[in-house]
Amino acid sequence: MKQRKVPMRKCVASQEMMPKKELIRVVRTPEGEVLIDLTGKKSGRGAYICGKLECFKLAQKNKALDRALKCQVSPEIYAQLARDFASVEEQFLAAKDSEDNE
Repeated sequence: MKQRKVPMRKCVASQEMMPKKELIRVVRTPEGEVLIDLTGKKSGRGAYICGKLECFKLAQKNKALDRALKCQVSPEIYAQLARDFASVEEQFLAAKDSEDNE
């Protein structure tokens, strides 16, 4: 059976290429809203971050999300994303572990 190609994406903070399923997507919707997209299928401009809180903090410090999403991300949105990221990180890591076990 033919092996399927694994889509690779680059983390905007660490600049490390990783499989798409190991990264968390942050998306700017056509309405201009910035949010975390766990499905990876929401419409809009996306940026990928490793599933680690350190990468999120580095992206915030370097304004990597601003550049990747081509819009100014306000401090309120960063604060909201930080809260969301903490809760999403646990779900993301749990889902990744269950995939690895299969």
